[in-house]
Parts: sequence; C-alpha cells; structure tokens
Amino acid sequence: MSNSVGQDPVDQDEYRRLSDLLVVGLAVVSTRQGSHDLAVTVDSYLDVSYDPPTMLIALYGMSRAAEAVEEAGHFCLHLLAEDQHELADRFGTPGAPLQGMLTGLEVTRTGDGDAILPGVLAHFAIRVEQAVDAATHRLLIGPVVEMGEGRLEAGPAVRFAAERAALR
Repeated sequence: MSNSVGQDPVDQDEYRRLSDLLVVGLAVVSTRQGSHDLAVTVDSYLDVSYDPPTMLIALYGMSRAAEAVEEAGHFCLHLLAEDQHELADRFGTPGAPLQGMLTGLEVTRTGDGDAILPGVLAHFAIRVEQAVDAATHRLLIGPVVEMGEGRLEAGPAVRFAAERAALR
C-alpha cells in the first residue's frame, strides 16, 4: 500500500510498524540537571558534519531530558556496545528517578561535567548551539568538543523491529 500527496494521511500505527524495520544503533545521552546526572536512551542521533565535527540528537520535546540538555547547554552521547542492552533498558525507562541514576557505574566526566559511561564504543561531548522543533521532538545540534574511543572489538547495540538485534 502506498500513499502519495493529496491522499489520506499516513496511518500512525502502520508508520510505527514499518519504521520499526529501521536498524538503529542504541546510544545514551548524559547531562546534568542541577546537581544530578540525567541519562536517557536514544536511537535518533546523527553525525551531521565532519567540518566542523557536528552531531545532533532528537529528544521528545516535552521530556525532562530535552529540558535538561537545553538548560545545561551540553551533553555526552555514548554509542553502546552489543553487550550493553541492559543500559539501554535502564535509561530507557520513563520516569526513572534522578537520584542514583548512575549508581553502580564507574563514570568519568567530560570537561563540562557530563558523565562518561564505561565500556561504550565511543563517546562524544557536544555543546548545544541550535535547537529545532520537528513534530513532537526537539533536535539539539552542536559541535563535538571532546570525544573518546572505547571498546572497538565489540559490536554495536542495535534494535530491529523493536527488538534487540546483532549485526554479527
């Protein structure tokens, strides 16, 4: 079934079902909200440019995470390894309390103070220079100001058809 301009709007449930067929890499965004760490799982992020190095993330516009990142003006994006699906689950739980969010993890910090999670493939510290509304989401865009390589021998944590998947 196809849909072209001028026809009825696309069915949202069908769109969700078909868009779940995208293979997406799982990542975690960390920032600070006051004295607390905030971490949230994301699968909508993008390498925008190499010159200068620029990335973006998409967060639900009404979320506490979007508000916290905009307030802080910076965040750290972590690309999860294939054995870190539990972190994606942990930080993907809506309404998780801020206190103790990173309990049990040996984090280090970016220059801006955002948590760097252990064992990830790579991390990118980003300063927000632009925020754009897109449907229900907020696109937060900015230059990479710091980055680090993690465990390259591991494959990426990915999701396909709304389930955990492996590329190898």
